[in-house]
Amino acid sequence: MKDGTKEDYEFLRDQEHDFFAMTAERLLRELASQEHDTIGGYKVTRLQHALQSATRAENDGADTDWIVAALLHDIGDGLAPQNHDRMAAEIIRPFVREEVTWVVEHHGVFQMVYYAQHYEGWNQFEREKYRDHPCYQSCIDFCERWDQTSFDPDYTMYSLEHFAPMVHAVFDRKPYDPAVLKAGVVTGISANTVT
Repeated sequence: MKDGTKEDYEFLRDQEHDFFAMTAERLLRELASQEHDTIGGYKVTRLQHALQSATRAENDGADTDWIVAALLHDIGDGLAPQNHDRMAAEIIRPFVREEVTWVVEHHGVFQMVYYAQHYEGWNQFEREKYRDHPCYQSCIDFCERWDQTSFDPDYTMYSLEHFAPMVHAVFDRKPYDPAVLKAGVVTGISANTVT
């Protein structure tokens, strides 16, 4: 890299621009590839879980950031099962509100309230260390309303094609745009949805 010229890096910049523009398509392909990928012992595939989560968010009246976050929140589960939440957060971080990223980044810890009591040495209430964080309730609501309920093999969900325009809309945004990130603003899920 240190031997690259200005012309070399201008050429690469142009190539990267085209690559960046295809991020939404790559994410949709990855989700589609999870169509037959079961989550060890669950009755739904990884894709079905993603679609159910996003469908629940949309049916709840959530905005596009929350819907896309619900769709992508477990996208890294196959590659990074111990830190899939942080992997998914890094994917969406440049393109959605800071609050939404924080929720995706921490949903794994917040989900433990449902099952950790069944594993020796696990802390069911690990999420309590975040009790004073402004996004604490948003993460509880995300997990309760859209994530932990989305393992139902009989749930009617929207297709991946239905969500594709939303994924494109989010990833077509200018990365790290302060007007999108809204640093420090927490509205909560309830403020963005109908109950």
